[in-house]
Amino acid sequence: MRQINVFTEEIIMSVLEANHVKKVYKTRLGGEGVTALKDVHFSVEPGEFVAIMGESGSGKTTLLNILASLDTPTAGKVLINGKDYSALKDGERAIFRRNNLGFIFQDFNLLDNFTIEDNIKLPLVLAGEDYETMDEKVLPLAKELGIESLLKKYPYEVSGGQKQRTAVARALITNPHILLADEPTGALDSKTGRLVMDLFHKLNEQEGKTIILITHSNELARETDRIISIRDGNIESEEILKPEKYKDTDIDINNKEEKPKKIRKSRKKNKEE
Repeated sequence: MRQINVFTEEIIMSVLEANHVKKVYKTRLGGEGVTALKDVHFSVEPGEFVAIMGESGSGKTTLLNILASLDTPTAGKVLINGKDYSALKDGERAIFRRNNLGFIFQDFNLLDNFTIEDNIKLPLVLAGEDYETMDEKVLPLAKELGIESLLKKYPYEVSGGQKQRTAVARALITNPHILLADEPTGALDSKTGRLVMDLFHKLNEQEGKTIILITHSNELARETDRIISIRDGNIESEEILKPEKYKDTDIDINNKEEKPKKIRKSRKKNKEE
């Protein structure tokens, strides 16, 4: 899919592209491998809120790991802002992941021996930022997410919803291009889960964050802009829920399918070349 800036007529590059991704897991004894992904092909544009939906065993967790650069495809490739991370060495890939992706997990993945503040700062510590810069980034974000008063507490001292807001803050602290949310309401009660989804909508609609939601819940998926359904390692269907967001793209709103295309640089750049 491509998106066109109506003011400059520039073609905006996809923030993420999965190009014919296949994943086969080899067995220890050299037998026939297990194919988790067969031929997955789609793209995500800047500012989209996309759900990847599938039941257990559908291949969505494998796809998540590949999109997150935690695993590499057997065939095909994933581009993030036009860059193929699979060519990077492990250390370079970790830096690339930290600079481009923010992760929100179902079970929060907070360190209990770190305060809320230190959990949020962790990606910045790994990036080698100084303490003054970290404080300047953490305080406004914590205030926006309503956890400013919790910064000196530990994860075991706060509620599930507060833990998830901490996880969201940690994901946002590096200002990533994409937020990957893996079943983010799965460990929460319905009221707290509603607050987390409302937060995602705010981040997407008011701040333009690109969000990919991994879920098995049709109810949650239908709150997004577009649903990509995975089954048996393939994309079974795509459904557009907010057609108004796709009027300047290659998406056929009536057929709800993405037209094949070649990724091109902006017209403006082409003219200069």
